[in-house]
Amino acid sequence: MDHGTAIEATKAVVTLDVALPGIIWGWMITLNMWAKSIGTGVILVGAFLLYRHKKDEMPNLRWMMPLISFIALNVFLFFTLIDLHQPLRMINIFIHPHWSSAITVGAWMATIFTGMITLMMLISLLDAFPDCRRHCDVAKKVRAKSDLYEKIFPFAVVLAVPVTLYTAVIMAESSARELWQAPTELVQMLMAAFMVGSAILILISDKWSAEARKDLALVLAISVFFSFLMYMGEYFFSFKSAEAEVTLTYVHAGGAYNIQFWIAMVLGFIAPFFIAMGSLKEENRTMMKFAAVTTLIGLYLAKDVWLKIPQLLPLS
Repeated sequence: MDHGTAIEATKAVVTLDVALPGIIWGWMITLNMWAKSIGTGVILVGAFLLYRHKKDEMPNLRWMMPLISFIALNVFLFFTLIDLHQPLRMINIFIHPHWSSAITVGAWMATIFTGMITLMMLISLLDAFPDCRRHCDVAKKVRAKSDLYEKIFPFAVVLAVPVTLYTAVIMAESSARELWQAPTELVQMLMAAFMVGSAILILISDKWSAEARKDLALVLAISVFFSFLMYMGEYFFSFKSAEAEVTLTYVHAGGAYNIQFWIAMVLGFIAPFFIAMGSLKEENRTMMKFAAVTTLIGLYLAKDVWLKIPQLLPLS
């Protein structure tokens, strides 16, 4: 090595030589996961309803479902992008993909899924609003055929499952985060999709049949019950993992996130369960809409707590 090279070598700058302190994945990632659950959940719950009931019993579902999913997915993708330190580098996921990476696979699946939902939205809106089809230049190029919608929909339903689950794999890959275990996070992600998917559809179900609304109440009750059961299982039986036990001290009695955690449990899980179960016996639309709103709020708070508390534990 010559003298000039040696001088250049001494100019190296250390930019990071200690672990990042505090919370790195904050509210943007919470909103990211929450919006993704809505975007996939309305498709999954909507598919269940269309399998169980005739389209005439849910007159606005066919166009509202992809529209809501489209909005939520773009919120999810937007906050994913702006959270990156080098957003423009994301193009490399598509130009030079590494298929062993969960992030790469997830990005491709989410992009394809969003493309399907966009096409379904355009088709259903053109069917629902024929005046737009006659006067809109874009509409003239997109033929709104129901059979095309029906052909795309099954693939979108199948793809909705891995799209809503892949974030759990990314979280489980985070080193020294025992609370984010893949098996439990996978189930939590799926339950979250059914929770907010049914909650959103409850808010637009005024003109639906009583049987369809009853099925929505059933989906909400089952999903919040099993999700709450998993949270309580980890809350009370974390002693098998020393790190998880220490992490959960933040939500146990006196912990910094104790109040937010239990507010989330009451709003997002306990109250909606009892309201939904009551509605199965005697329907109360006002209370079901209240349960839907509290489910959306409670799930956001719960995801926020579960995302932040493992990051508060020092890794060294």
